[in-house]
Amino acid sequence: MNREKIAWFVSGSVLCYLALQVPGSLAQRDEDFRFVRTLVDIYRQVDTNYVEDVEQKTLQQAAISGMLNSLDPYTMYVPGDEQDAFNDALDGNFKGVGIRLNINAAGQIEIVTPIDDSPAWKAGVLPGDIILKIDGESVVGKRIEDIVDKVKGPDGTNVTLTLQRQTDVDKTLDITLTRSSFAVPMIKGFARNADNTWTYWADEKAKIAYVRLTQFTPEIGAKITILAQQLMADGMKGLVFDVRFNPGGRLEEAEQLIDLFVKEGVMVTVKGRNRPEQKIMAKPEGTLPDFPMVVLVNEHSASASEVLAGALKDNHRATVVGARTYGKGSVQEVMPLDANAGELKITVAYWYLPSGKRVQKLKDATEWGVEPDVVVPMDDAQQERLVTAQVTSEMMRLKSPTTKPATRLTTGATTQSKTLATPRAITEPTTQATTEPSTQSIDPQLDKAIDVIREKIK
Repeated sequence: MNREKIAWFVSGSVLCYLALQVPGSLAQRDEDFRFVRTLVDIYRQVDTNYVEDVEQKTLQQAAISGMLNSLDPYTMYVPGDEQDAFNDALDGNFKGVGIRLNINAAGQIEIVTPIDDSPAWKAGVLPGDIILKIDGESVVGKRIEDIVDKVKGPDGTNVTLTLQRQTDVDKTLDITLTRSSFAVPMIKGFARNADNTWTYWADEKAKIAYVRLTQFTPEIGAKITILAQQLMADGMKGLVFDVRFNPGGRLEEAEQLIDLFVKEGVMVTVKGRNRPEQKIMAKPEGTLPDFPMVVLVNEHSASASEVLAGALKDNHRATVVGARTYGKGSVQEVMPLDANAGELKITVAYWYLPSGKRVQKLKDATEWGVEPDVVVPMDDAQQERLVTAQVTSEMMRLKSPTTKPATRLTTGATTQSKTLATPRAITEPTTQATTEPSTQSIDPQLDKAIDVIREKIK
């Protein structure tokens, strides 16, 4: 039996199945039948008459992509042979170069953020970088799924990205990345101790702690709970919780963190066309005592990080400092497809903050995400210096008696250097109170956050 007969035999079986199984009215079933018949007709004509031979899988993938391309960027088909990698990504286990992509309003392939400790992060890829070429081939006109396919590859192989940096749109740079497997540490502190553990004190004298969370993965809620309890036992009087550059992750982990700090009330509401409205409420059990708290956000804080910041703000539990967040507030469900054909990750609902505000940025929207209580903008050059400083502060120290203390981020408003400074003793505050953040500071947003807490604990 030739390929054409096989295709018609299979499609005929599918159509018969649809006629018997598809719910809804008879008219709807007829419409489904016509759609599938047209799809099969087009497939047969291309398979038979196209000037060059085309693989069946390529045609199938293109048909699926064409349908989903009319929806949002977060609805996607995951083929069966990619399910393991997709699920690893949800759990914080990654292979490849470690970048999160989006199609921006201009239709460009934008790097939302490099993933912490990934090859891209270590090579200096920055949030907001635009991918122009991959291994010398232009990405113009390509779907984001095609871009992902070209970037990923076996461990140990290289890929070169030609990037346009927002700080200088007239220049491009080539960055060669070596693909690898990497486990991502999601919880960061203020600086490394001599034994490579983290110190979480931004100001140990005033007992102001600093915790940076880079993604919401399984067990993050439990780990932050243990850390917060330990900091409380050590006398913490205020906390800066940093979710800048955090692309999000599992909503249930964000809910657990909100519940840790909020005693009662709505944490987030989920609503969709085919989903009943669900209000997720905080519970008093296990809630920590009140203390001054600031959540740091920026335009690269997305998804679950926006829900966390918005819930703490709307429940008057924390002051939000920084810049308005990204606006990714949609809920995706992963639905297995029949015959082990893969999975469909489909947007089914939107997240709404306790105030009723929708997080998702829709076309032509004027409101989205989380607007800070205290706006502290940072331009591209400042963000570049900050990311560089964060990477440097995370580097492990060489365990040698002659090793000098590792450098760390100095955020003091009185610091005149724009680069990293040799740290003072960790018992000495690294910030100074100020009315306005200094333009000389590497991290004016963090400076302001600490100022806010100092004012509250006087």
